[in-house]
Order: sequence, then C-alpha cells, then structure tokens
Amino acid sequence: MSETMERFPTITEAGLDDLRARIGVKIENTLEPWCFEATRDNIRHYAHGIGDDNPLWCDPDYAVGTKHGGVIAPPSFLFACNRIISGYVGGLPGVHAMWAGADWTFHQVARRNDGIVTEAWLKNLVVHETRFAGRAVQQIYHVNFHNQDGDLLAEADSWCFRTERDTAREKGTKYDAERSATVKPYTDEELVDIYRHYAQEEIRGADPRYWDDVNVGDTLPTMVKGPMTVTGFIAYAQGWGGLYIRANKLAWKQTHAHPGLGIKNARGIPDCPERVHWEKEMANLVGTPDAYDYGPERCSWMMHQLTNWMGDDGFLEHSASEIRRHNPVGDTLFIDAEVTDKTSDQNGHHIHLSQRAHNQDGELSVQGTAIVRLPGRPR
Repeated sequence: MSETMERFPTITEAGLDDLRARIGVKIENTLEPWCFEATRDNIRHYAHGIGDDNPLWCDPDYAVGTKHGGVIAPPSFLFACNRIISGYVGGLPGVHAMWAGADWTFHQVARRNDGIVTEAWLKNLVVHETRFAGRAVQQIYHVNFHNQDGDLLAEADSWCFRTERDTAREKGTKYDAERSATVKPYTDEELVDIYRHYAQEEIRGADPRYWDDVNVGDTLPTMVKGPMTVTGFIAYAQGWGGLYIRANKLAWKQTHAHPGLGIKNARGIPDCPERVHWEKEMANLVGTPDAYDYGPERCSWMMHQLTNWMGDDGFLEHSASEIRRHNPVGDTLFIDAEVTDKTSDQNGHHIHLSQRAHNQDGELSVQGTAIVRLPGRPR
C-alpha cells in the first residue's frame, strides 16, 4: 500500500445487481483447480497441510489392508479440487472476500487416482450488518463434485462475506480489544499443555467404532490446532493451492486481467490480497489484527477430528461449519464435539454430532454439525 493510503472500492448497488444476474447460472469460465486428480502425492500434501498423518490417506501399504483396498482422500481434500468452494468469488472487484463457512454432503470417498470434475454456480446473496465491517454481502455458491465415472462424490454450499476494507479498518469494532492488546508470549508450561494434546491424539484407524457402542452425550477427544504461525498457514497452502498465489509472469497476467486484485505493497509492487494470511500489514488494512488462518483450513480441521474418531470403517456423511472469528497468528484452537443423536435407517447407522472450537481465551472461533455413518456391531 502506498503512503498516500489510496482508498479501496466499495459495495455498490450496480455491483450487487450484476451479481444477482448471475444467480443460478452455471459458471463456465473460472480458474483451474489446484488438483485435477486425487494422486498419492496430492492427497498426502493436503493431509499434511492440515496436520493429519492418518495412514489411510498417507500410507499405501497400510491402506491396502482396509476395506477401501488402497489410499483414499480425506473428505476435505475436495477443497483443493475447486477454487470456488474455497472462496474464488466473482463480482465486486476490489471488495474483500472473507471465507466464512461450508455445508458439505458426502456420497462416496475419493480414491487414489480419481479424476475430480466439478460444476458450480452462485446460489444466493444475503446482505448483513456486521460488527466487523458494517454492511457485508454473504455470497453463497453451490458446487458438485464427480469422479471420472460420473459418480457424485459430494455436494457443498460455501459462502464468503464481501466487506469494504476501509470500513472494516476504520469503523469495525469486532477486534477493538485485539488491536490495543500487547502480544503475550506463551510460557513453556502453556506450550507443554498444548503439545500434550498432540502426543495423545488418537487415530482410531483399523479398530472399528461401532454404532451400538456410541451413546448420546458422548464427547470426542479435544483436538488442538496451533499455536498459529505463518509457517502453518503456508503448509496448508502447499496442499490446498491458495487462490491467488502466483509468481513472475503468472502474477503479472493475473493482476493485468483483474486490475482490482493487485494491491501495492510497501515497495509499490502490486500483490495479491491473499497475503493477509502471511503479512500483518495487509491483514491490518482489511481490519484484522494480524495475519490469520484460511477458512477452508479451519473447516478441514473440524473434519479431521471426525475422521480420527470414526476410524477406517466410518464414513463422514455431512459436515457443516460456520466461521465466527479470525484466528490470527498466536491463537491456539481447541476443538470439542458431542454426540447429539443416533439414528438408523435403510441407509445405515448414523451418529449426529455438534462441534465447537474456542481459542486460548475461550472465544468461539468456529461451530458446526456433522453426521457420521458407523458400522453396526456384528450379531
């Protein structure tokens, strides 16, 4: 950003009318996905990007002995197979997009070497008043995911909030306390307590979890993510691909094609707005206290807790997550879940769960619901 502090574009009625005209229209010309195929390396890179070392995703020698007969992808891998589900929104050039949630229904697993084909369209626009940036526009997309044989793997809605950068920075009240707070380093004792969760993290794996043995009110082991670092955010981008991360000629082509995308850095060089995830100065410009995590990353963490718990024979049928605040550098997330119901029908045995994740200060970061299909205990 130049020293003259140029103003960013705003939400206009003309821009909203343009978006409304796109509702329900299949998107034909969009950015290619990071992953066209669920290769062994693509799956492993995504799993490692969320801190997931489940051998069902990462170890072919292990996976061949499961009911799947080989490596499969974690459910959230599909974020890497379509940019729109991950926040590549259209319209309102120069208005920031904050990814804020997704509602997934899964039908089949993605197997190693599956080709992933998607279709997407804008589903709805909803105008909100927010503490973060005043007027904000919720932009909801729907995406279907098929394999190379035409089988429907999953379908999902995801949404971003379009916010005015200047309004969020100058008038937003959501992060007043964080902006005025001094950085409080973690003590060694606090880190030991956080890392204890990693040391005790259980992957259910080959030991089946039976529907019969699960009761309403049961809780899942708390899953920890963090403390947040820029390194961790980059690790996720390596597996997921990012939205606007480009180099050299490709970076120039991107900003040349989309002039509202390039925002000048301290050296006067146009760079992508995605650098809010690794550059504090850019994060401050859009109204957040520091560089922060990716929304699809956090949604993937919620699914990670579930796949650890359900084991190789479980199947994640549904996962919905709503982002409630940013996770800036330094935050640690504690994810908790509880069984709220259990049902059985012609399609199998289902466990219904609620999930909530809080940071180290007890602030709600993300909440969600899920349905997991588990095997019944053999009679």
